[in-house]
Amino acid sequence: MARWDEILTLPVQNPPTPEFSAADIMWSRVEGWRDSMDRLVLIPFSRVNDFVRGESNNKECPTRFHVEARRRRPPTMNCKPKVDGILEYILYWCSFGPDDYRKGGSVRPSRNCSTKKKTPAGRPHTKRGCICHFIVKRLIAEPSVALVIYNHDKHVDKKGKPCHGPMDTMAVGTKAMFAPYISDELRLQIMSLLCVGIPVETIMQRHTEMVEKQGGPSNRDDLLTHRYVRRLERKMRRSVYELDDDDAVSINIWVENHQDYVFLYEDFSDTDTFIVGIQTDWQLQQMIQYGNRSLLASDSKFGTNKLKYPVHSLLVFDQQKNAIPVAWIITPNFAHGETYRWMDALYDRVRTKDPTWQLGGFIIDDPLADVRTIREVFQCPVLISPWRIRHAWHKNLMKKCPDIENRPMMANRLGEVICTICRGNGGMELFEAFLEDFVDCDGFLDYFRALWFPRLGAWITTLKTTPLATAEVASAIESYHHLLKLRLLNEANERVYQRADWLVHKLGTKVHSYYWLDEYSGKDNFSRYWRSEWKSGPNPWQQGLQIPDSDVVVEGNCARVVCQKNKERSHVIVNPGSDLALCDCSWSRKGNICKHAIKSTKVSRQKGLAPPSLALFRYYQALANVVHCPPSDTLISDHAVAIAVFVRTQLDSLLDATNGNSSNRSPQSVTEPRGSDVQEASIENGVCASQSQAESGDEASAEQNGDRDLPVRKKRKSGEASDQECGTIQSTQPSETESSQATDLQEPLDCQENPAHKKLKSVEASDGENTTARQAKQPSETESSPVIDQQEPLHRQESPVHNKTKSGEASDGEETTAELVTEPSETECSQANDEPNDSSV
Repeated sequence: MARWDEILTLPVQNPPTPEFSAADIMWSRVEGWRDSMDRLVLIPFSRVNDFVRGESNNKECPTRFHVEARRRRPPTMNCKPKVDGILEYILYWCSFGPDDYRKGGSVRPSRNCSTKKKTPAGRPHTKRGCICHFIVKRLIAEPSVALVIYNHDKHVDKKGKPCHGPMDTMAVGTKAMFAPYISDELRLQIMSLLCVGIPVETIMQRHTEMVEKQGGPSNRDDLLTHRYVRRLERKMRRSVYELDDDDAVSINIWVENHQDYVFLYEDFSDTDTFIVGIQTDWQLQQMIQYGNRSLLASDSKFGTNKLKYPVHSLLVFDQQKNAIPVAWIITPNFAHGETYRWMDALYDRVRTKDPTWQLGGFIIDDPLADVRTIREVFQCPVLISPWRIRHAWHKNLMKKCPDIENRPMMANRLGEVICTICRGNGGMELFEAFLEDFVDCDGFLDYFRALWFPRLGAWITTLKTTPLATAEVASAIESYHHLLKLRLLNEANERVYQRADWLVHKLGTKVHSYYWLDEYSGKDNFSRYWRSEWKSGPNPWQQGLQIPDSDVVVEGNCARVVCQKNKERSHVIVNPGSDLALCDCSWSRKGNICKHAIKSTKVSRQKGLAPPSLALFRYYQALANVVHCPPSDTLISDHAVAIAVFVRTQLDSLLDATNGNSSNRSPQSVTEPRGSDVQEASIENGVCASQSQAESGDEASAEQNGDRDLPVRKKRKSGEASDQECGTIQSTQPSETESSQATDLQEPLDCQENPAHKKLKSVEASDGENTTARQAKQPSETESSPVIDQQEPLHRQESPVHNKTKSGEASDGEETTAELVTEPSETECSQANDEPNDSSV
């Protein structure tokens, strides 16, 4: 028992790499059988395959490990479980052993006439007597942990000499120098090419050309044979989706045959509905690579009108901001709210592979999504992308509104309604007014009233309370949705859409192969076989950014963009800068965001003809809320305000540099907000509502309550802030010796006082100047030093108006609202120029 006590106290090691070998973990020596010392380690049982792959990809001696022996304990046991009881025992052996078919080698007698297995343990001619092997045990005491015993880790024969690999002199010039099988990456590449219709001869021809170009074979993948590719092609051709006449039975058989593809499967029961979650190893790698500290988007309702069960896709974005599916969840439409069932399983699968993985943000496209569960599972903020309503309205406007004159006005009106709601104003009355103003367009209004009116309440609430994703995200999700429709719903016999086994089979084979080839760098070698299902070139957002500004002309409510393929043609965009801009190109007529609309919107915003994007406005609004409603703790308050001011200054510098106006700005103009549109929008949406009400309502009672509030204000410390004073900060005047240490408390950014209010404040401040001087309290060294440590090194620059009214801007009962503008250093300016603008994901 002392042995097992020592084993169970060992730490469970889980390296954060996709694959790991024996060199990546720390091994322990524990007394074993016959007084020998076992070399062992504890790892998660779910990562045993990662250890096997990592140990097989040894550069010094590449090989493969096969299962030589396996034993499983039955699920039900009558006897009492022991501490050293084993649920599963697996013996992994190097594929170049244990038999030795070389001249003079020893072969086990039972292997000469052995029956043919479904998965043979290596070819007979590759057996060279290698004794390298290790044992994996799954313990009853810890079912989630695997005990790995690795006593024979050298690839040698019974005589202790190298028997394969570069160290074996007898293996030079033979296949024994390399691994016995091709890599999983090459096998996935061949299967993907075969699934999309590439002939076997073309695959072998391109592979042979690549090997000759590099000067001969250098690894096992370079020894690919025509016979092996033909065998894979035959296996793929003979695979069928209908494994049983009953759809439910067929799904069960498919799940049993593809355990590595399924991270969750539950059949219909009395309490739960059917659900299956599909994620291949490649998709898991993409989720770890592109989803860590980044965004994960959701396309939740694909195939609702055609498929038996809709497909819920989870997407990440690569370096070119293209959407990559990392998981598919198939469940009935009425079980849409039960996201917690598959979300926990998916999160545990990713965290098991990489314990340091953390999501940066989750983007939803349905207002009825379970936001609370998403936040609890992924521990990240949740955003919403209104691409679905924009796409549906745009598409049906083109179909159901034949009036060319009313169509742009209706699109512009719907865009304004969405913009107003996202800024926090209006509700259902805006859509009711829209229906009353365009009563002539019966086709679209009937569709809008029947399909969208019951849903608008949830959309309005979510758009007002949830941060918005950028238009670049919407464009990427829209492109993915279009490609998935081309690749999945292209069957001649539409009756197969009502079978779930066909859906999971095609997603795991052909559709998965298309998305793998989208990221394959050598796909241009097979360009002659491209079809509409293949994706070529960047997405519409990237294409729009590549159009030069000189090819865009904005004239009133229209814009003209020169066609990049034919310079003699140009596309007309109506409502440039709106969320529902209409273009005459084929991509826009399908309801999608085209590159011409993206470029015209960017140029319109640069020239000040269109307001900033809604995502950027909501971000500014969040920064303003941090400034106006700081936390009660002064240290957290000062630190949050400093960061908010610093980030906003960087954004202002970046936007000014982009617009080309940074060099023409005067020192006085620095104190002004970034634009009148942002300022007016902030004021209209109540960013400064609490402060303006406090200023207007407290002026009349300030002088009356001055003497009564004086003792209370004297007792209050200079750094404290109560919940009732959210949105305002008291001004303190430090002494000359302490001014170098203490920093000024930040004040709100977005609110400006009108001239009449400034004049009234200056008169009142002159009457109570002496009282204000007595109330000002200087912070001590103990109070000022923590504030300095938390704040950023910001320099305050005051405008002439602020200097003129600084001496008497605070009365007994009111707080000041002067604007704070920070001037970043040269290093900060250089960083600000590298920051992404509002178009980044």
